[in-house]
Amino acid sequence: PARPTAADDHHHHHDDDHDHHDDHHDHDDSSRLPHAHDHAAHDAAGGSGAGSPGMRVRREVLGDDHVDRAVAGTTDFTRDFQELITAYAWGEIWTRPGLDRRSRSMITLTALVARGHHEELAMHVRAALRNGLTVEEIKEVLLQSAIYCGVPDANTAFRVAQRVLSEEGVG
Repeated sequence: PARPTAADDHHHHHDDDHDHHDDHHDHDDSSRLPHAHDHAAHDAAGGSGAGSPGMRVRREVLGDDHVDRAVAGTTDFTRDFQELITAYAWGEIWTRPGLDRRSRSMITLTALVARGHHEELAMHVRAALRNGLTVEEIKEVLLQSAIYCGVPDANTAFRVAQRVLSEEGVG
């Protein structure tokens, strides 16, 4: 017998979801995340404006200097993406009550090591310090990452983190 695919699993869940909704509505995946230019839906998701929950958390975690540079560098081409990450990453995920910011930072560092996203890793090492992780805890996250993500990735991560920690005057 054929193994179920992600598409099969999706259709199964979609059918289950449909049973719990009014039959007059047609639910399709394209409506799950509104387009950034759909301002009513965008505001319902926390928005991305200066006073939005997403922008508040983004500033608290990444710092005003970083966010001000990102906002200043926004173009017509990148605006929708900036609004998307502010509303959804910062306004929806980072504000959820299930994990504290320290835990979210540890998870984020690990994911960035695993994917080799060094520029983002540097930014999130700074964020981890801001979120209360100690230098020792950051080191432990990177050591753990060496086992599960690979030594070469962790080697680069240690180099990136050491640079950031030195720049921040803590390492």
